[in-house]
Amino acid sequence: MADAIEREIMETGVVIVGAGPAGLSAAIALKQKSPDLEIVVLEKSADIGGHILSGAVMDPTGLDALIPDWREKGAPVGPDVAKDSFVYLTEKSALPFPHALIPPIMKTKGGVIISLGDLCRWLAEQAEAMGIDIFPGTAAADLITGENGEILGIVTGDMGIARDGSHKPTFTPGIELRAKYTLIAEGARGSLSKRLIAKFGLDEGRAPQKYGLGIKEIWEVDPAMHEPGKVTHFMGHPLGNSTSGGGFCYHAQDNKIYIGLVAHLDYENPTFSPYGEFQRFKQHPEIAKLLDGATCISYGARALTSGGWQSIPKLAFPGGALIGCAAGFMNVPRLKAIHNAIRSGIAAAAEVAAAIADNRANDEIATLDEAVLSSGIRDDLYPVRAVKPLWSKLGTILGVGLAGADMWVSSLAKLSPLGGLVSDKPDFARLKPISAVTPIDYARPDGKTAFSRTESVYRANIAHDEDQPVHLRLDDPEVPIRENLPKYGEPAPLYCPAGVYEIVQDGADPVFRINAQNCVHCKTCDIKDPAQNITWVPPEGGSGPNYSGM
Repeated sequence: MADAIEREIMETGVVIVGAGPAGLSAAIALKQKSPDLEIVVLEKSADIGGHILSGAVMDPTGLDALIPDWREKGAPVGPDVAKDSFVYLTEKSALPFPHALIPPIMKTKGGVIISLGDLCRWLAEQAEAMGIDIFPGTAAADLITGENGEILGIVTGDMGIARDGSHKPTFTPGIELRAKYTLIAEGARGSLSKRLIAKFGLDEGRAPQKYGLGIKEIWEVDPAMHEPGKVTHFMGHPLGNSTSGGGFCYHAQDNKIYIGLVAHLDYENPTFSPYGEFQRFKQHPEIAKLLDGATCISYGARALTSGGWQSIPKLAFPGGALIGCAAGFMNVPRLKAIHNAIRSGIAAAAEVAAAIADNRANDEIATLDEAVLSSGIRDDLYPVRAVKPLWSKLGTILGVGLAGADMWVSSLAKLSPLGGLVSDKPDFARLKPISAVTPIDYARPDGKTAFSRTESVYRANIAHDEDQPVHLRLDDPEVPIRENLPKYGEPAPLYCPAGVYEIVQDGADPVFRINAQNCVHCKTCDIKDPAQNITWVPPEGGSGPNYSGM
């Protein structure tokens, strides 16, 4: 413990950080294995599901394994996938890929369109009915470390600290939550995950983790334009050939569509804006016709892992493990991760339960990594391991073409000719100086299908007390202006999808301003800042977006 604040100590069997699909699945699976085990799940969002954002078309295999009768129990899912297509966009046209050319390993049997936030709320209800303690509005802010470096639990965030660091009259110190094992299920680029990977060298011998930024809106459309169960994935415009990623449009229930864009964060041009590209995507004729007369209901953004098999870190550490997207189990070509998050939670739970049954605690569970990977995750990710490196190195046209050929060979012959390729640079190291690129100009939003960041942030339903310490911490406050601005044009205002960062003039001098109250907790700044000068940490528990239906 680094501070001197007197804290209450609470002991439990297992503490799980994050009430997403991995964390809740781990909790449920633990209780299924060990009914008398005390389990605590912490969630920083004010409400379960409030910080959850995903496309989402779910591969049901993970949920089938956790709760086989989930449909009978009333899990809140939308329509089954009825039509699944891939489309290449030029600036004005839409060119469908022939279905027969899509590799079999890119297809999802029994896919279901869901709101992952709604599903997590339902999973939390199932967990609480089993006697699992879930505490929303509670951020895990620090780690408790034993004499030999092992993890003994976590410290919850203090409440009632003013922006200047002083204690307000409402100050309440966080508690020490000590456990036999700690499972970290924070999602992509979590603050504790990042520290644990560094502390224990969990990424040694692995390729750098890669990330994308997913931006999503929910629209209510004309019933005549709505086709429940229709799923379309897009490549090409507006991202072009040099930037990997693509769009999606999922027709959910009640005349709603989920529309979004994933821009991988290994792009090179510092004037590129994922948010700006999303606005351009919506104005393509193929998308704009759906949105004519429609109403945008919700907005959100979240980083996702995209490194794939080569970037999975070591999972187990002394005292616990990484699970779900904290480790990175996204199948990039399928754009699916929920099933693997659930699988990882189930498998980790079985290993933790067995260790506790053997009267073990706070040690490294050596069998956990293989148990998780052999749960179906290896079979899902290993055959498509070449896709992300090819896409990043060769662009959309050649890279995706070769990736498609590699996946066909993998489907037919169970081998990957190009599987030895790996991504060699972290995303932040891919940026070129602004002097070496052609600046990208983004048109002013029309307010109909394309919106300003201010309008979008309003739809994210953010709650954030401005009188608290800024949770976006700069190692050196001078770096943005002294180094990033002249070299890269300071890309933070462009890569941030929520208007958190601004360059403003104070007389003749530029000033780097942080509007922390706008933060949607996407973690892009922590990933993409070229100086690696920004560290995202949790604000007060309950702060941030409060997504509905995402």
